[in-house]
Amino acid sequence: MPIFVLDDSLSFPPAAAAEADGLLAIGGDLSPERLLNAYRSGIFPWYEGDPILWWSPDPRFVLIPQELRISKSMRTVLNQSKFRFTTNTAFRLVMENCRNVRRANQDGTWINENMINAYSQLHQQGYAFSAEAWEKDELVGGLYGIWIGKAFFGESMFSLKSNASKFAFIKWVQFLQKKGVQLIDCQVYTEHLESLGARMVSRESFLEFLALNNKAEA
Repeated sequence: MPIFVLDDSLSFPPAAAAEADGLLAIGGDLSPERLLNAYRSGIFPWYEGDPILWWSPDPRFVLIPQELRISKSMRTVLNQSKFRFTTNTAFRLVMENCRNVRRANQDGTWINENMINAYSQLHQQGYAFSAEAWEKDELVGGLYGIWIGKAFFGESMFSLKSNASKFAFIKWVQFLQKKGVQLIDCQVYTEHLESLGARMVSRESFLEFLALNNKAEA
């Protein structure tokens, strides 16, 4: 299948037209309108340098909140007072930490200043959210993503202390479940998130859920 080149229009080609590796389109911008349209269409940006690359992998890695798995060791951490959980109190700082923390088998990061500015705009508009883990007054873990209707699209997480990102993630999933969120998009496979209950679903079923979610939001 061809790789689509985006123009000034905010529309995307159908997600099902993506390449086998999930790459769908290149170009465009990171305007709030385009980003929201992308997420509603099952598409997300992931790139280093230029141009912007847009993806829709098949299968899709997701977590159903009710399927969250909490290990015995993490239950102990949750029952302690080591970390303090907050939401949306340090959005930009969470993104900056996600950009700066080194990860195994990863030379660079897709979270550049343009990404931080774009998602900060979505945060101001009430679409982008962060969850934070604090040790006393120090931010030691967290995550951010986009919340639309009954779906949360996770983007990245970081940890400066052992179990801090897991703590933030578990508390955030529990929070979202109470708010009626039915699906958390984890995008692509990681062993870390699989241990917490995430699993693969077909892109077709993922898009079917989004279609219902978009209809309910409208």
